[in-house]
Amino acid sequence: MLRSMYSGISGMKGFQNKLDVIGNNIANVNTFGFKKGRVTFKDMVSQQISGASGANNGLGGTNPKQVGLGGQISSIDTIHTQGSLQTTARPLDLSISGDGFFVLSNGTDTLYTRSGNFYLDAEGNVVNSDGYYLQGEGGGNITIPPEAQSFSIGADGSITAVGATVDGGPIQLAKFPNPDGLEKAGGNMYRESSNSGEPELGAPGGETGAGKIVSGTLEMSNVDLSEEFTEMIVAQRGFQANTRIITTSDEILQELVNLKR
Repeated sequence: MLRSMYSGISGMKGFQNKLDVIGNNIANVNTFGFKKGRVTFKDMVSQQISGASGANNGLGGTNPKQVGLGGQISSIDTIHTQGSLQTTARPLDLSISGDGFFVLSNGTDTLYTRSGNFYLDAEGNVVNSDGYYLQGEGGGNITIPPEAQSFSIGADGSITAVGATVDGGPIQLAKFPNPDGLEKAGGNMYRESSNSGEPELGAPGGETGAGKIVSGTLEMSNVDLSEEFTEMIVAQRGFQANTRIITTSDEILQELVNLKR
């Protein structure tokens, strides 16, 4: 079989994955705290036809002759750029101006998120939409007693309540040496991986450089629809071009088969 046919197949597989990532980005264009993905490619191994040779016997050197055998995915990156902030005026809607993450726990597993839409449960604990507890300084749950008449959250993560004492504050943020290495856990949450490094924990605006909290706002997705639609066109045309390679290779094989009539 022709090498070009298998090169075309590898290109189709790559662009299929690229379209999958683009589709996920567009599906989450209005997801709070979502960070878009990006696909990069690299060439596969090349078959050596002849090697390079140096100058000798009065002749100059020659370059190697190699035929590439297709392309493959190099990486699928998570782009952690800051999304725009949407004002909600709700005290438990929080966003981070900086590089940090909110720390969440279900008692056994610790996860991290940029999505700051939090709520109170029946006992006054601050939780996310899936019931994970927001962690305060020292790794404890943050509890705003039901008898509190009102409360506010400062840029440093401190929680001030009228008529009650808040337990577990201030809010704790985490900063990673390599946030691109975090593993997506679903539900707008991330999990520490072997390449993300261990998180540096601290209060907002502290020495960790995790950023400050902006109360009454939510961080929007950093997906740019115009960019995604452009990349979708590029992926579609790339896929079509690779199908044309397979069609042309098939026509050549058909001619070879018809040599013997």
